[in-house]
Amino acid sequence: MQKNHTYRHELKFRISMADYLAIRQRLRSVMKPDEHARKDGRYLIRSIYFDNPDDKALREKINGVQKREKFRIRYYNDDFSFILLEKKIKHNGLCMKIDARLTENECRTLLKGDRSHMMAHPFGLVRELYCKMNSQQLRPRVLVSYIREPYVYAAGNVRVTFDSHIRSTLFHRSFLEERVSDIEVIDNPGDMILEVKYDAFLPDVIRFLLQTETIRQQAYSKYGACRRFG
Repeated sequence: MQKNHTYRHELKFRISMADYLAIRQRLRSVMKPDEHARKDGRYLIRSIYFDNPDDKALREKINGVQKREKFRIRYYNDDFSFILLEKKIKHNGLCMKIDARLTENECRTLLKGDRSHMMAHPFGLVRELYCKMNSQQLRPRVLVSYIREPYVYAAGNVRVTFDSHIRSTLFHRSFLEERVSDIEVIDNPGDMILEVKYDAFLPDVIRFLLQTETIRQQAYSKYGACRRFG
């Protein structure tokens, strides 16, 4: 799965339901729904985030460290046939994501604490996680779930997503389950997170369509929001 990776811009906005409806209506005139979305234009994302006993990833986010990374395991629509290990790197406001495919068995083995298969894994990212699970004591800490509605625009490689129903597994420590027990973490349940990702430039037409008087760019971490509960 690994390929050439480049840093991308990433903007985040916390928006109301009214903002969502207005912005989505405008974006639909020029942007296309992501082809991987379900018939309703959305999909469910679940991410298992790793951190160490000192909450290194969480503290670096809170303290605004300019270069930081997070490891996570991600799957979609509760389908265990397609699972990715991802490393998200943030450097001076730019983001890059590196990924590697895991089988369900590899994933379950890793989550149970058996890392014997990782050292000789064909993907370098899996071997890197193996080293950091040993040297930094990285361990799976929380399952973050949300519904994503994605739109794409070819010029600038723009991707706009609306994320809602952000949920956390609280103090739950079991992962990759058929049935997940979790709770909503956004204070205003109707609010959403609008994310805008692009390469070198954001086309003026997209920038214009995103403008409203009520939204402001802000830092928001789903992982950080969910870790408030354990």
